[in-house]
Amino acid sequence: MTAPGHSLAIDAGSRYVRLARVGPGGTPEPVEPEGAVPGEGLPVFGAAAGDRGAALRAAYDAYLRHHDAPHRLLVVVPQHDRAAHARRAADALAAPPGAGPAPDVRTLATPHAVLALLRHTGGVAPGRYAVCDLGAAAAEVSVCTVTPGAVAVAATSRHAPDDGYGTGFDTALLTRAGLPPDEDHRRALAAVRAEPGAARRLGLVLDRAARDPGRFEATAVHHVAGRPVTAGAVRSALPLLTDGLDRALAEALGPGRDTPLALVGGVARLGPLRPHLDGAGRPLTALPEGTDPAHAAVLGAALVAAGRVDPADRYPYEVRVGAHRTEAGHPADSELLVSAAGTLEPGGPVVFAEADGRRIGVRTRADHPVRVRVGAPGSGAGTPVRTLTLPGGDATDRFHVGVRIAVDGTAALVLHPLGAGTPGAFPLGILPADIGTDSKEVGP
Repeated sequence: MTAPGHSLAIDAGSRYVRLARVGPGGTPEPVEPEGAVPGEGLPVFGAAAGDRGAALRAAYDAYLRHHDAPHRLLVVVPQHDRAAHARRAADALAAPPGAGPAPDVRTLATPHAVLALLRHTGGVAPGRYAVCDLGAAAAEVSVCTVTPGAVAVAATSRHAPDDGYGTGFDTALLTRAGLPPDEDHRRALAAVRAEPGAARRLGLVLDRAARDPGRFEATAVHHVAGRPVTAGAVRSALPLLTDGLDRALAEALGPGRDTPLALVGGVARLGPLRPHLDGAGRPLTALPEGTDPAHAAVLGAALVAAGRVDPADRYPYEVRVGAHRTEAGHPADSELLVSAAGTLEPGGPVVFAEADGRRIGVRTRADHPVRVRVGAPGSGAGTPVRTLTLPGGDATDRFHVGVRIAVDGTAALVLHPLGAGTPGAFPLGILPADIGTDSKEVGP
């Protein structure tokens, strides 16, 4: 049994569900409930196949059969369609009728979980990074702005072939070896890849095959169910991974190639991806020594769940609105700071403009459009977001003005009447998360 009040992190992928918690020494470590594949996690099969919610529930129930219920449960969800994944996780882990209280379930997107691990170990400094989550179903690239107090996702792209990303690659290898691409052979292929020395042999044979195809293309790099998987088969199937990753990187990052990449997910274990990225001039960010890329997200989430590292899932810039005030009897334009850098949290409460710890009351005029701008604190640099036309009030109407960000990243300006009345929300869209300012100046 586990100590009361402990925490747990779960990352439900399309093939395996991985669990982790922080051990007595303060280091995050995988948890392998009964039925787990050593080094992988709980396999997803049967009714849970293709259903992250069902797979998540099954893994959590397997954990509870031998452990006390955690006080805090943090679920890793993809950045793509994050809000929908968060809702499904909450629904899946709600306590069944009569089962007692549900755990405190929260979610953290994959890029924040990975960067939490890297920040905890000193693996990243303030700047711009791309977290590449390479899994069985898809390759997802999230471009992140890291500041001393916040991490924001600036862009996300996803490459998800109909037959899967890593799954499609494995299908091609097994088919070329004359084997049916069923679950048993997929597991056998994964097992031989994990054998000591397998990755080194793969790299050496592929290097030789690249220099002398006629001699080394037919050399076996693995044997699965007695059938050889040759260097030629790997080389011909590899573009299924590299081309897809290149497209996702180009979509998320554009033409620039200097953003460091953190490769995570089960496919990130495959050694040939690194020479391909090196040849393309893309720098890599190393994971902590000994970290399995497939477990990087759940290990980072375990640290967050245990309170060992701040998730920093906050907006890194100030939000300001244009204002008009009277100075010495004359009207003057100014700006009102609504939200300080590093205070807005996706899915969190509205942050209101304050002075000396008290909310500021403002008037609105329908004939004065209001410009909303984001920028770094203490600098004139910034980016306009949107110009809004707000409803006008009479001379006695006052509002508190605030801003909120939903789980899906969309923001809204909020007007809350001081007296009777219904608050109004005015959409701002996705706030810019990479405005090219000196990130070292940005923080809560």
